[in-house]
Amino acid sequence: MNPVFNMDAASLSPVALFIHADWVVKFVMIGLLLASIWTWAIIVAFSRKLARTKKGMTRFERDFWKAEDIDAFHRMEQDNELPSARVFSAGVQEWRRSTAGGHIDRDGTRERLATAMGSAVAGEIDKLSDRLNVLATVGSVAPFVGLFGTVWGIMRSFTGIAQAQNTSLAVVAPGISEALFATAIGLFAAIPAVIAYNRFSHGVNRVEASLNRFADGFHTTLSRQLDQAR
Repeated sequence: MNPVFNMDAASLSPVALFIHADWVVKFVMIGLLLASIWTWAIIVAFSRKLARTKKGMTRFERDFWKAEDIDAFHRMEQDNELPSARVFSAGVQEWRRSTAGGHIDRDGTRERLATAMGSAVAGEIDKLSDRLNVLATVGSVAPFVGLFGTVWGIMRSFTGIAQAQNTSLAVVAPGISEALFATAIGLFAAIPAVIAYNRFSHGVNRVEASLNRFADGFHTTLSRQLDQAR
């Protein structure tokens, strides 16, 4: 018989450990398994999203620095959902508002451009890292939830020992194994969440640094145009 589906309570079969566990421990196990599934769904989706974002930003910035007409490039890319395109659009819109009048306040315009693009960078990073808080929560909470299930299961085992008045290992071991299985599931959910959170946080930080470099470069370009304007 497959050891995974062995129904013997004395075995290390996950199915048997779940079936013979107390209902509170079962509830903890089910919650942790759902958290693990949710974590892996976020990991897969966020990995694809981050890869698409990085690739798209590289293409956008390459095309931007090759463009000779900023207004024409903005008309072509104004509906682009990439973070760098949003930062670029925020800079263009503030530039148009600040230079619409006859008199141009150069210092004020530079400050407003920096503020507008800085706010756009912050907003795009918040949007990009929206689901990372779930990974952080699962990574920090899941081990303690599993530990709660373990403590409850061990308490139940001790109660059974007192009722049976038998301290034999054969009586104690199954209940303790079921309880410890809850901690194992908690770690199974937490470890990937922590690793993914750290990895994705690093990726988001790199995207933020890239956006700030792009914003600084675009700000420098607009600043030169201000110096040339009369």
